[in-house]
Amino acid sequence: MQATLLFYLVWGLLVLNVLGQDVEEPIYTAYGPGNVLIGILLPCHRKVSAIYDRIRPDSYPCSDFDDTSFLNSLAIIHEIEEINASKFLPNVSLGYLMCDTCSYASKALQSLGHILGVDASINVTSNDTEFRPSVKIILGAQYSETSVAVARLLNVYMIPLLSSMSSSPELSDKERYPVFLRTIPSDIHQTKAVAKVMKHYNWTWVGVVYGDDEYGKAAFQSFLREAEDNSVCLAYQEVLPHYLDHPHSAQIVKAVAEKIYSSNAQVVLLIIKEDLVELLFKEMIRTNTTKTWFASDVWSRSVSLRHMKGINKVGDILGFSFITGESKSFDTYLENLTVTPGGYNHYIEKYKSLIYNCTPECLSSKPPSHCHSSDLAQMNHDKLCNFNSSEEQSDYLSSPVDTSLTFLHRVAVRSVAHALKKLLKCNSSSCSGDLNFAPWELLKELKKVKFGYDKMNFSFDQYGDVESGYELIKWEKHGERRSLQRIGEYSVLDEQIHLSVENVFWYSSGNITVPQSRCSPSCRHGSVKKILNVSCCYSCIKCLEGTYSDALDLDECKTCPNDTWSLKGSNSCSPRLESYLKWSDTHPIVVIASAAFGILLLLCTFIIFCVYRSSPTVLQAGWKLSCVMMAGLAVSFTSVLFFWGKPNLHLCRSRQVIYAMGFTLCVASILVKAYRMFLEFLPFGRLKRNLFTLYKPPVIVSTVTTGQGIICLLWLIFDSPDVDEKPPSEQSMIKTLQCTEGQTYIGFGIMLSYIALLVLVCFIFAFKGRRVPQQFSETGQIIFSMLMYLFVWVCFIPVYITRNEEATLLQASAILVSCYGIIFCHFVPQCWEAIRRSRSAPQPPNGLRTRNSSRRSRSFSSSF
Repeated sequence: MQATLLFYLVWGLLVLNVLGQDVEEPIYTAYGPGNVLIGILLPCHRKVSAIYDRIRPDSYPCSDFDDTSFLNSLAIIHEIEEINASKFLPNVSLGYLMCDTCSYASKALQSLGHILGVDASINVTSNDTEFRPSVKIILGAQYSETSVAVARLLNVYMIPLLSSMSSSPELSDKERYPVFLRTIPSDIHQTKAVAKVMKHYNWTWVGVVYGDDEYGKAAFQSFLREAEDNSVCLAYQEVLPHYLDHPHSAQIVKAVAEKIYSSNAQVVLLIIKEDLVELLFKEMIRTNTTKTWFASDVWSRSVSLRHMKGINKVGDILGFSFITGESKSFDTYLENLTVTPGGYNHYIEKYKSLIYNCTPECLSSKPPSHCHSSDLAQMNHDKLCNFNSSEEQSDYLSSPVDTSLTFLHRVAVRSVAHALKKLLKCNSSSCSGDLNFAPWELLKELKKVKFGYDKMNFSFDQYGDVESGYELIKWEKHGERRSLQRIGEYSVLDEQIHLSVENVFWYSSGNITVPQSRCSPSCRHGSVKKILNVSCCYSCIKCLEGTYSDALDLDECKTCPNDTWSLKGSNSCSPRLESYLKWSDTHPIVVIASAAFGILLLLCTFIIFCVYRSSPTVLQAGWKLSCVMMAGLAVSFTSVLFFWGKPNLHLCRSRQVIYAMGFTLCVASILVKAYRMFLEFLPFGRLKRNLFTLYKPPVIVSTVTTGQGIICLLWLIFDSPDVDEKPPSEQSMIKTLQCTEGQTYIGFGIMLSYIALLVLVCFIFAFKGRRVPQQFSETGQIIFSMLMYLFVWVCFIPVYITRNEEATLLQASAILVSCYGIIFCHFVPQCWEAIRRSRSAPQPPNGLRTRNSSRRSRSFSSSF
């Protein structure tokens, strides 16, 4: 596409605005002869002047020439001439009749009345089926509000209305607007695309300014629905009057500008006409306000806005536009602008009068400022000011006007041509159909038309729309102006944004960091939103234990999967760390070493007892009974080994049963000794004889130990120890694995109570026999060892209950202390005594009582 076109055209049109002239337009602004007439209903002026002063039904005075729409009308005319020149419809030529709507619906209806009244074709009847006006179809209008009004009138005669710019969703209602078709998608798709882009860039807090016309209101309502679906909230919504001569326009624009300036929303969607955007941007430039602006299709490619003074100060601008396409033939046509032979175009005449200084004041010696440069006065004005001349006009029409914007207008003309070809039954040489057809026949064919143009396929859907999609464009700085950069597209079919430029440079941030527009800061990982008044305004709260959030701005925390956990404010879940006493830990090593040392002491004791088994000390202690005690203590020391490592059912059961049986065996042996001491010093009599009959050490040891075995068996059956399944604290990521001694701890309590009972009985027996001479008695040893055991386990129970997480280490330590208590109270003194006596000379017995007591001790000892 040529970089620049129509500079002087735009300059000339702007001169009209500078002059402020109100022009009373002719009924038809342009005409081209043909067998089939196409009506063109587009605004060549931006507004109707003094609308509030209008009382009589006079013609509407128009002002502010609309260069963009004029360019569109030229594109339609050029495409009609191209079709005629190509003989696309053999022996049939297309003509056109154009009227100016002046961007006002009532003016459009007035113009439509003239178009339909050509050759007095309107004839009021009760049946309009055979109504055959000269104009078979209307191309237009530009604004949706105008199209709504025109379509309602054309519904009466079923004359098709084909627009390339009116995008209001209301016009897709075929019940209300059956004659309306368009070569663009409905604004439903555009607002959906806008909302998706805002969601993509995480712009959740935006402002909206829309016009009070049909286009603005319908687009705004559609955007509201899409914004809600995409979690986009409105910081404000402001309305501007679409009528440019509104008496309070300036005040309203300033009020809206103040709202934009004071709001914390950094993104603003403008669904308003180009002229209102210009007024708003002037206020933004004056107040030095920078925002990110989102343009609707109405002004997203506006040349005048891109070239306005100070445009680079307003911030980033992006928006959607309809698909575009280049046409070299149209560019050439603009450079050699002429009127269709046999027709006229008042605006081409007006343009040449201005741009080539054809007016008398521009030919004077002192031309006014709006006239073009004086070097043009040296040119051949007779040729240039001849409006039917095809004289080459150099490159005076080159300007920044974007001719690719006219693509869909050319598509509209092509669709009419394809429908006519079908309706008129055209072949390669002729068209045999009736040229005086009814407009509704063309409408019927137009709805079914399918054709290709410029490497694209076009057809109308059930709503009369062409699902052609949108281009996402961004305004880039180009000197003091702005140029367009295509950064993506939106597909109507799959409803997805496809970005072609990911790392876009943003002027608001000064780099590729996307500017933020939020009501509240993002909730980071590990926290979620707590909605305040609207969904986009919230505070952030941390996720509770067992939940997490792994993304920004989640509404709810996610629950941790099975066998995982998280602490408060976590962004992920992980398995809890298992904590138990490992073999390699310090405490188990110390305890195991102590147990091994205890077993070593028992082994040494056993060796000493074997060596000195015939000594009085060993004989008094009882060789066999002492060996049973040592075996019980060795088993108790061995049970300590089962307290370490990862707990399991068998480990939990084994350690308690082994300890219970081993220590009970030891205490049972001590019970035999205590009972012996008790019997020894009972006074002679019947009671002593009866109790003496019960002194059967093997039976006592076996019975007492079996009793503990029965307790353990019942414990394992009804309330067995197991691995503790109690969940850890919610505030902990550590799962302590340890054994629990059953659900009720009754079995564990009975087991310990049974041992404690035996210990207590031993203590009582020993205490009763405490008067025996120490050289022949173990009562002191028994009393101290039993007191030590009772003290240890009485201290163990409350600590065990209050510090359950350390129960394993506590019980293992208690077992060691109990066993060492017996070793140091019983065996160490006996070993020392045996070794000491063996080294000293044997002493004769001192008296009869001593000899009898020694004899009785040996007698009791040998009875096991």
